[in-house]
Amino acid sequence: MLNQVNLINVLVLDIETVSNKKNYQDMRPEMQKLWDIKSKQIQSRIPEEEKKTPSESYEESAGIYAEFGKIVCISVGVFRKNSEGELNFYLKSYYNHDERKLLIEFSDLLKNHYNNTKTHYICGHNIKEFDIPYTCRRMVVNGLELPEPLNIPGKKPWELSHLLDTMTLWKFGDYKNYTALKLLCGLFNIPTPKDDIDGSEVGKTYWKEDDLERIQNYCKKDVLATARLLMSYKCMSPIEEEMVHF
Repeated sequence: MLNQVNLINVLVLDIETVSNKKNYQDMRPEMQKLWDIKSKQIQSRIPEEEKKTPSESYEESAGIYAEFGKIVCISVGVFRKNSEGELNFYLKSYYNHDERKLLIEFSDLLKNHYNNTKTHYICGHNIKEFDIPYTCRRMVVNGLELPEPLNIPGKKPWELSHLLDTMTLWKFGDYKNYTALKLLCGLFNIPTPKDDIDGSEVGKTYWKEDDLERIQNYCKKDVLATARLLMSYKCMSPIEEEMVHF
């Protein structure tokens, strides 16, 4: 599986997102009204006794929608061989309270090192449904030109072969189910961090604890887990800890 993919040409990534404002009340009045509509749509799918007010649902859910959220961290990982020919994995995070600054830095990385969609790959878990569309939308909102690997509007599916989605790959043509990264890591016996936050706690960690450093550290660990899953797909042994460089 994926025999045509050279890991040296793969950029593994994950993004972390939060609500654009700390509270519902901090939004402009017109955006509050628009969130009221979105919140009503969200609440229509849950039992009456579990419904939340727009203010409550904003704090809980706004971060997953690019129209009401923002990116606070993009972590990436790359495979490189050392002088002895051993495969190593290097991790880096772009994180900032200023979303535009981190998006510019990430865009420069793609333009300078991963701009050829015929030879380079971007890999992540559920990136086709979340990370890539979200990043593209936030770049447009911030007035930034899309780098070639993200310039995907209007492209046909076969023109997006540079996007390696570990969730889509696992479906093998079955489009009915979402399979979590944590489940696949368990299946392939890939270690995942047990001493850190999970995705549902990112908003609280950002807005209430002001701990962006912890968020980027968590994000890097998801990138590492995804890289190891990709290696498992290629029937390779997941990279050992001593070959990982944070």
